[in-house]
Amino acid sequence: MSDTTPEEHGRGAVTRRTAVKAGTALLGAGAFARAMAPLTSFTKDITIDEFLQKHYLELDDAHLQKVLRRLEKETKDEYGADVQISDVRPTPGVQFGYALNLSVCTGCRRCADACHHENNHDRRTNNSYIRVFELSNGSLDFSEGSVDYDHTVPQPGKFYMPVQCHQCDEPPCVDVCPVQATWKEADGIVVVDYNWCIGCRYCEAACPYHARRFNWTKPEIPAEEINTEQSYLSNRIRPQGVVEKCTFCLHRTRKGRLPACLEACPTGARVFGNLLDPNSEIRRVLETKRVYVLKEELGLKPRFFYFFDE
Repeated sequence: MSDTTPEEHGRGAVTRRTAVKAGTALLGAGAFARAMAPLTSFTKDITIDEFLQKHYLELDDAHLQKVLRRLEKETKDEYGADVQISDVRPTPGVQFGYALNLSVCTGCRRCADACHHENNHDRRTNNSYIRVFELSNGSLDFSEGSVDYDHTVPQPGKFYMPVQCHQCDEPPCVDVCPVQATWKEADGIVVVDYNWCIGCRYCEAACPYHARRFNWTKPEIPAEEINTEQSYLSNRIRPQGVVEKCTFCLHRTRKGRLPACLEACPTGARVFGNLLDPNSEIRRVLETKRVYVLKEELGLKPRFFYFFDE
């Protein structure tokens, strides 16, 4: 896989016209038309400004600021909340990594709840970027596991495995996107331009961790529950008809803070940091613990690791 981003392919290379051409070439005209058919109902609410907006990587600062202000106004008009949407760029010399201690995770799902609120997910569906599997000791058969358990935890004979976006170095979700709406940033985070996504869901199908979510309906969030600190590529309220994903809370982590799921964990099971810093806790974990990579055989080189206490 190439590590190039849409920007590196050349400015002006991605347009709505080339998007349709790419999709047609990939599937064939008939199949592409059928794939796009369910999305036609989502286009009626798109404004002219939104339709004509350039790809995120093609926007100069003046146009980007105009887009951010427009999105803030739309959020106020649609949800009644005053929000601040920023554009937080990667920090040079930083490559983010995440690790989770399976020995101490109790399956309480506070991480998933924190993700739900931090990232302005739809309240009706209780969506989250994190799924916590309850598995039998000694087994990694996810078909036998449960994410819908409603009993007290932890249960005897069980262990708990949260799964979210692994921010792969070789992300298959990026490879299959026909319009280059998703790409890997310089700090390793895979992001989505939600104003460029056409909702084809190829990325959702390609992800072996089932880490992407499709917005079938417009998110329902009371104004008083909206997290007002937002970022264009992160936790702003995503529109109906697009695929969304975890970004390691880049609106927080790129400012030196920790992911919301980590701060919510009551057992200290989560470790986050800069993989390039030899003194970071994430490096200590990778160098001194028994580390497990989920679906390592796929060769995707994820940045999310599991480990066990000795």
